Amino acid sequence: MSFICQLETPPAWRRLAFISDLHLGPDTAATQAALAAWLARESADALFILGDLFEAWVGDDARGLPYAEQLAASLRAFGRPVYFQHGNRDFLLREFAGLQLLDERCVLSAFGQSVVLVHGDAQCLEDAAYQSFRRQVRSSAWQVAFLQRPLEERLQLAAQMRDASQRAQGETRAQGLPFADPDSAACRALLQGNGCQLLIHGHTHRPGQFDLDGGASRLVLSDWDFESSPPRGDCLIWTEAGWQREAVWG
Repeated sequence: MSFICQLETPPAWRRLAFISDLHLGPDTAATQAALAAWLARESADALFILGDLFEAWVGDDARGLPYAEQLAASLRAFGRPVYFQHGNRDFLLREFAGLQLLDERCVLSAFGQSVVLVHGDAQCLEDAAYQSFRRQVRSSAWQVAFLQRPLEERLQLAAQMRDASQRAQGETRAQGLPFADPDSAACRALLQGNGCQLLIHGHTHRPGQFDLDGGASRLVLSDWDFESSPPRGDCLIWTEAGWQREAVWG
């Protein structure tokens, strides 16, 4: 299995930062402030955002919304390359604040090693209802029709879809059912097809390292929520010494 996206970092780069699932929007001022403060002090040579930077991105004409303008200013002030991989909430993003777009599956090579980057939603195969929805909204016909609607209407539709998703998650919790995790066989195939042993992803909001057998594993990013108490959020740092999870506050 080969992918269009294969990125090799310059030899001079010594520190790479990875985040995902910030779910920014008009109601996440604390999370956005935490991101701005972290970017101002983070020394990474490049930042990789593995999806769901936004709670809902309804098209690039949303760039004029106040929270989007504030975020764009923070990303530009960072002053180093920022790579972006689409999530299930912001797959309509095409151009924003100089973000360099990655394919939904990308092999990243640095420090003499290669890893596979994904958001993680496409690998959650047990969630059949979501996979059907994903196929629909990722089709060009659906996206063209959706983007032809007025901005305000798209924002309302996105809010309705978010509410429906939250209700479904609430029902799953009430029934004591587990949320879908990435399918282990699919993850192993993804890694084996690219000669890699490590998959980096977000989406599940369950940070940690999970064994995939045969020496392979997946390393999961944290979501961010600084509106909650206690606040939640961290980043993964990749250096020549390996991988380290770091808090983004304090």
